[in-house]
Amino acid sequence: MSVKHRFSEEPCQDCLVGAGVEKIRQDFPVLQQKVHGKPLIYLDNAATTQKPRRVVDVMTHYYLSENSNVHRGVHFLSDMATQAYETGRTRVREFINAGHDREIIFTRNASESINLVASSYGRSRLKAGDEVIISAMEHHSNIVPWQMVCAEKGARLRVIPINDAGELVLGEYERLLTDRAKLVSIVYVSNALGTVNPVKQIIAMAHRHGIPVLVDGAQAAPHLRVDVQDLGCDFYVFSGHKLFGPTGIGILYGTTELLEAMPPYQGGGEMISAVTFEKTIYNGLPHKFEAGTPHIAGVVGLAAAIEYVQRIGLNQIAAYEAELLAYGTDLLSAIPGLRLIGTAKQKAAVLSFVVKDIHAHDIGTILDHEGIAVRAGHHCAMPVMKRFGVPATARASLAFYNTREELEALAKGIHKAIEVFA
Repeated sequence: MSVKHRFSEEPCQDCLVGAGVEKIRQDFPVLQQKVHGKPLIYLDNAATTQKPRRVVDVMTHYYLSENSNVHRGVHFLSDMATQAYETGRTRVREFINAGHDREIIFTRNASESINLVASSYGRSRLKAGDEVIISAMEHHSNIVPWQMVCAEKGARLRVIPINDAGELVLGEYERLLTDRAKLVSIVYVSNALGTVNPVKQIIAMAHRHGIPVLVDGAQAAPHLRVDVQDLGCDFYVFSGHKLFGPTGIGILYGTTELLEAMPPYQGGGEMISAVTFEKTIYNGLPHKFEAGTPHIAGVVGLAAAIEYVQRIGLNQIAAYEAELLAYGTDLLSAIPGLRLIGTAKQKAAVLSFVVKDIHAHDIGTILDHEGIAVRAGHHCAMPVMKRFGVPATARASLAFYNTREELEALAKGIHKAIEVFA
């Protein structure tokens, strides 16, 4: 088996119809196991997705047959590893429709990608009195880096409010777009609420004022077709592990113009062109931002994951998950005492909820004993919890390998939790 193998570009039209989902589930060995004697029902996909056998196989093949460092050798294995690594960059570029491979920077995760922009772009551009705009539904990874650079530079963080449904108040956003605003950094899909933000409109509004926009696309990548050129964003970030790929690999897309103007984020090997004790000449894009030996196997695995998702088809995935979300929303809304947190008109497949006075961790524990994996806590979005007046929520987040039967089991498990604490 070669890591250069590619799936058909044609989407699998019937993959998510009838028995097709069961066939897909066979590609995920982890889903075949039992937990506490019950079949595993994995509903924690917003935290991390499971990996198809194909991803594991290509990474194993790389380590067993092609393992070598990239870019630095003239021998056969180094050439093979370099080809696999750079082919992975091309696959990412195609996946989000970036204009050039050089606009794709490999990082460890979406968090590091945001930190890269905050450190390199933020520290070189922001000054006292400037403002960075984020929203009230951001993951901590899109709050803390900006707090850090704003504190250092004397800049100010401004926050777009959200309404009771978990939707951005765009009128308030418009008022924040002043000549003091130097960057907008906004989440595409909320991990805590499932809200799908109108990022194309948000970007256009910012660009009318000459303000660049970073989009945190970590939750969007596995659920929606992404076209960065159509969106018009200046930066876009996501993580491989939320896209059915390995952990430890993330993506930063940036326009060539902005990336070339930004100073390096880290120093070391590969990001240099020439080094003397007096002066260092930095490498060109994308290598300027990729210091040291990269996660080569991670890139190979991410490429395989992208191919797998494309084989199913992003449009098919979105349509199927929308059906699951609607079905799950109806099931949970019918449970007495259950309150859904996040009821936006445009949502991805996330069901966050609280039940009466039962703590989310207790709900999660009871569901776990039923073999059901959900996330319980603040979901790295403490300001969201504060906005809705809850300490935490239980969150069921769906993927294309989930089924209606699993949602029915979830509802049954919640009923059991209510009975336990009655």
